[in-house]
Amino acid sequence: ETEPLTSKKDVSDCSKGEDCKENGLLVRNPKSALRLVEDGNKVHPSQGDKEEAAQISNGFSGVQSSVPCNGEQQLMELEDRETWSKKIDFLLSVIGYAVDLGNVWRFPYICYQNGGGAFLIPYTIMAIFGGIPLFYMELALGQYHRNGCISIWRKICPIFKGIGFAICIIDLYIASYYNTIMAWAFYYLISSFTAELPWTSCTNPWNTGNCTNYFSKDNVSWSLHSTSPAEEFYTRQVLQVHRSSGLDDLGGISWQLTLCLLLIFTIVYFSIWKGVKTSGKVVWVTATFPYIVLFILLVRGATLPGAWRGVLYYLKPDWQKLLATEVWVDAAAQIFFSLGPGFGVLLAYASYNKFHNNCYQDALVTSTVNCLTSFVSGFVIFTVLGYMAEMRNEDVSEVAKDTGPSLLFITYAEAIANMPASTFFAIIFFLMLLTLGLDSTFAGLEGVITGVLDEFPHVWGKRRELFVLGLTIICFLGSLATLTFGGAYVVKLFEEYATGPAVLTVVFLEAVAVSWFYGITQFCNDVKEMLGSAPGWYWRVCWVAISPLFLLFVTCSFLSNPPELRLFDYDYPYWTTVVGYCIGTSSIIFIPIYMIYRLVITPGTLKERILKSITPETATEIPFGDIRMNAV
Repeated sequence: ETEPLTSKKDVSDCSKGEDCKENGLLVRNPKSALRLVEDGNKVHPSQGDKEEAAQISNGFSGVQSSVPCNGEQQLMELEDRETWSKKIDFLLSVIGYAVDLGNVWRFPYICYQNGGGAFLIPYTIMAIFGGIPLFYMELALGQYHRNGCISIWRKICPIFKGIGFAICIIDLYIASYYNTIMAWAFYYLISSFTAELPWTSCTNPWNTGNCTNYFSKDNVSWSLHSTSPAEEFYTRQVLQVHRSSGLDDLGGISWQLTLCLLLIFTIVYFSIWKGVKTSGKVVWVTATFPYIVLFILLVRGATLPGAWRGVLYYLKPDWQKLLATEVWVDAAAQIFFSLGPGFGVLLAYASYNKFHNNCYQDALVTSTVNCLTSFVSGFVIFTVLGYMAEMRNEDVSEVAKDTGPSLLFITYAEAIANMPASTFFAIIFFLMLLTLGLDSTFAGLEGVITGVLDEFPHVWGKRRELFVLGLTIICFLGSLATLTFGGAYVVKLFEEYATGPAVLTVVFLEAVAVSWFYGITQFCNDVKEMLGSAPGWYWRVCWVAISPLFLLFVTCSFLSNPPELRLFDYDYPYWTTVVGYCIGTSSIIFIPIYMIYRLVITPGTLKERILKSITPETATEIPFGDIRMNAV
């Protein structure tokens, strides 16, 4: 869009709308808000075909000093950043991150609980005006500034840099409990390599007198205290929660789950230690395999007796539910946590894109795939629940009482165990759960790794493998509390309190910082530089007003009505709510702490300190033909 620096064009040759060279300046049409600055010297190549970087100003007044011809560089020169081998690697990585275990167990449950088919209306509205704009915003920010979640704030609004540190702490909390759920799935996977699945009978050492197998050929009566073989396998053999009285007495550590988790972190380490070049290849398996299994299970579920009962229960609309505020809150929370802005992952992944990659198209494709996956997963789950209801001779609502992981590890596992070829279906099902979780773990840790390596390149820039090793060890040690006999109680507490409100707060502040401090006009100009066209009024309105209000709405609803936690027969005491909020606050407290720190170390009057703290301080390097230029 500009003349080459070697152009001989005179001022007299300039016409309206073109670039003009005056007094050593190559000045663009003001509409473009870009200026190339020379000091009258010729730009010399250095070491081959690399030329000296020219400076860019993208809307801020004042031009920095020019680059001397003698090779003394005052500009920040960055090494060529690693990029994805192929565009499909990036798409599969983002899809693998967004499509996780929550798509399989959380969406179907929330859908039927909040009005079935009617729930799709608030879900779609919240996706269009809240989830997708935030998803697109993070991809665009990461791709333009090419930095992780910490150092990117130097180029946007330095006083909000604490957001990056908060994101890293949140990601570490998630890694401390999310991988434990995969350890449970791995335990199930190993237990599935038998002719008869161990959760099909009541004759095992862990079973109690209440164990009742209603799938047996004998006539059995189901009483109030009856438990299924699958439930006892999950609670008494895998979790062993009967050996813990609650959060105040977690008991010992399960060595079986510890070995499973150790193997999972080993797989994670060797998948991400070299960067996106290796993880981009691993996701070809971890991101595509779940779709193959979902299709197989969907076809199998549709052929089971009673499947139609489950589908009817899943989709039957209850229009009265749309008048309830809770339904809209659940829809907003579901789409937000499903797409996953605010975890630093989208910033990290997009930062490895080529500068002119069409991130707008990527945002629409990946978010659409994610939402459709959630919807289809509902059919996979509810066809089987309909089959269970038929076998038990009960209503689907009685069968579908299990929520969260219990829906997968008890209800669905029991249904699989009583199908023909049960061993095969069990193996592929738990393999699917593992792959769904693995690429989400790759993404979460990559958000931390990219953030720290970009912030401290002089320390860790050449030691990525060592840093990743240390990070995985920290995550493993942090998971030990979830590997105890009462570990399931810890997982539930972290899932509800440690991440939810904190991430909502982080993304709310991120949206405000970008739209109101960095400036929506400046941000749209950045997008125009990458894509060739600026975002329309719809995106601008969403970023400036609708998306922040969307986040504020969900956050206030959560804080005003915190969930009452109950798992199995254990009611969480009141003090656990306080602990949960303390854990959540421990991450976002970095935001105000850094703001105070920033104002203290910045010289000048209070007004000058504030102005300096909200003004971008670091250049953004932009590829521009054969040269690299810095957008200030």
